[in-house]
Amino acid sequence: MKGPQPRDAIKSLLSYRPSFGKVEQGSVIRLSANEGALGTSPKVLAHLKADQGTPSRYPEVQDRRLCEAIASRYTLEPGQILTANGSDELLSLIAMAYLEAGDEAIHTQYAFLVIPQVIQIAGATPVVAQDKDFICDVDAILAAVTARTKVVFLVNPNNPTSTIIPMDEVQRLHAGLRRDILLVLDWAYAEYQPDSFSDEAARMVEAHDNIIMTRTFSKLHGLAAFRLGWAYCAPDILTTLGSIRGPFSVNQIAADAGIIAVGDVEFQEKSLRHSQKWMDEMCRFFTSAGLSVVPSATNFILIGFDGHNGPTASETARYLASKNILFREMAPYGLDQYLRMSIGTDEEMQIVKQTLSDFFAGAQKSGTLK
Repeated sequence: MKGPQPRDAIKSLLSYRPSFGKVEQGSVIRLSANEGALGTSPKVLAHLKADQGTPSRYPEVQDRRLCEAIASRYTLEPGQILTANGSDELLSLIAMAYLEAGDEAIHTQYAFLVIPQVIQIAGATPVVAQDKDFICDVDAILAAVTARTKVVFLVNPNNPTSTIIPMDEVQRLHAGLRRDILLVLDWAYAEYQPDSFSDEAARMVEAHDNIIMTRTFSKLHGLAAFRLGWAYCAPDILTTLGSIRGPFSVNQIAADAGIIAVGDVEFQEKSLRHSQKWMDEMCRFFTSAGLSVVPSATNFILIGFDGHNGPTASETARYLASKNILFREMAPYGLDQYLRMSIGTDEEMQIVKQTLSDFFAGAQKSGTLK
């Protein structure tokens, strides 16, 4: 007799398990996880050293001060904000609440791998809408809609392609969906766009009862270790998600850090300037080396390799790892000849440029690079 067995939908699941790479020893330049290049706001770090809080007390179920801080920074209604243990938890809650066996949920070809995972865990069927030149195709998404479609997930800017579609295309997508279809706007990298980009999405949420915008503190705000995310949605959706979210999903340290981080606009602007500076410089560097670069709307670059006329993506990743530099290999997305590189510090970027220059020069000398 067999022991307890999971549901078929879970048994067949290829779980998303982040793999940031590993090195044998020494300090690591980790550019494989899309973390904030400048780390965490000094104001947050100072607070963490000075105030240990009251660890014996449960936090609020929904931290009012955090919701008000987010609302103040982004001109939102605090009563329509739901905080969570990272935006990953929000994606799981959405699938759990609005999908069941027999339903379909649409995601784009190169969408964040957690999305098809949560759809399948909910027992629903993931439906893929093909991208066009690595960019989400609204027409392909609309063409994929059937009577069984219950949710559409749109990651914009998208991970791992780094591409973006403008808000008029997002509005066209929503206008083409039935009112009973939930549109999920995964805006994890919205901070790397002008505020008007997230403002327009927020106004869409306020005007309709079938849109959710999810956000994270893990990127520009540099709080990846604290697992803090939030959603902006209609009150009925918030009530539904809140009813199945763990009552103490957000710990007090994360909430306090989030309040300080979201209010430190000076640090945010400094981080954005840094990211854009190195985005421009590294794109020029990769292009001059004969590699292809997908235009980026985020804090990372998707780099294409031609294995016939130079090192492959895998060979390059292995060489970098031997030098304690980690890029993200894209094979899980079906992009075997691509690597993803996050922007790092000034020192890290200089080291990466020199290391890759040495590697490409060696490949040129050996005849691997033509």
